[in-house]
Amino acid sequence: MSRLKLVADPKFRAKVAIPLAGGDPVEVEFVFKHRTRTALKEFIESRAGVSDIDTLFEIACGWELEDEFSKENLNTLLENYAGSALAIYQTYRDELVKSRPKT
Repeated sequence: MSRLKLVADPKFRAKVAIPLAGGDPVEVEFVFKHRTRTALKEFIESRAGVSDIDTLFEIACGWELEDEFSKENLNTLLENYAGSALAIYQTYRDELVKSRPKT
C-alpha cells in the first residue's frame, strides 16, 4: 500500500536552517500550510508589495520554539536573524516543489 494520499495533508513539518551571524545555522522545525500547485503559483504571484512578516505568517502556522507562534514573535525572529525570512520562505517553497530523496 502506498503512503501517498491523493490529497495532501493540510499541514506539514519541515526543518529550517536559521542562519546565525558568526556561527553555524540552527535548525528549527516549522509547521507549514500546504498549498496545491495552482494555489502556490497564485500565492507567489500575489507577493509583490507584501511584507516578509505577512508572507511568512500566511505560509507557517507553528514552530518548535518555546515561544508561542505569533506575528509578534515571528517578527522578533526576523529582526534578530536577518537571513531567517529567506530561509523560511525557501524551505517552504522547496518542500512543496522539489523532488529530492530524504536521508
